[in-house]
Amino acid sequence: MRFSLLIIKAETREGDISEEELPPFRELFDAYAASLQESGALVAADIFRPAAESTTVTLRGGSREVRDGPFIDAVESLSGCFVIDVPNRAVALEWAEKCPAALYGVVEVRPAALSFHDGRWRGES
Repeated sequence: MRFSLLIIKAETREGDISEEELPPFRELFDAYAASLQESGALVAADIFRPAAESTTVTLRGGSREVRDGPFIDAVESLSGCFVIDVPNRAVALEWAEKCPAALYGVVEVRPAALSFHDGRWRGES
């Protein structure tokens, strides 16, 4: 089954985290991603730029509307995602517990209803 481990945390502002504080977390995330890959569970991983750098697109009445900034103005936002393929929810929860983001934010475990791979949409197994 595919699951997305969604990393949700407070938006970081300029100066909230010093350069000295970053290396330990980078090392934790490097080790976490490597262990997911070595286990064969990792499908994809992304750490996102700040929500302020996002753009939303809608299509209404045949007209495209593009807006700078996030869809929702919130204190917390989606800051990254690990997509994993594991046998069941229990294993997904174990991986979520190991995610370094659980130390300072929330890791939401969301099962995929459908996934597109090998040229077609596939349902949950």
